[in-house]
Order: sequence, then structure tokens, then C-alpha cells
Amino acid sequence: MLKNVGGMDRMLRVVVGLALIVMAVTGTIGVWGWIGVVPLVTGLAGWCPAYRLLGMNTCPMSSKKG
Repeated sequence: MLKNVGGMDRMLRVVVGLALIVMAVTGTIGVWGWIGVVPLVTGLAGWCPAYRLLGMNTCPMSSKKG
């Protein structure tokens, strides 16, 4: 699986994902906050299936596997 999510994009995904999950757990927002799992997982994995479908890539070293 080739990485297609770059450094700043990954960091932002992890932060937003964690923030949404924390707000869902604390009841600040509804259960839709659990959607934060998606950006969290894609940020940690470095690969986003939506980017692949759209032909996008924010990773500067897209030829590296990992």
C-alpha cells in the first residue's frame, strides 16, 4: 500500500480525529463525533482511500511503501 497522505495532512487528520472522538465521549457533540475515527485511522496509516479514488497525493515521497 503506497502512502498518499503527507506530513502536515497526517498531523491535521490525527488532531481533528482525536478532537472529534473526545467531544463525542464527553457528550459535547452527538454520536456523529465518532466519525473522527476515519481521519484518525487514515492519518495514522498514511493512506486515504478517498485520495486514491480522486487521484490526490499529499505525500512528497509517494513511491515509498510502508
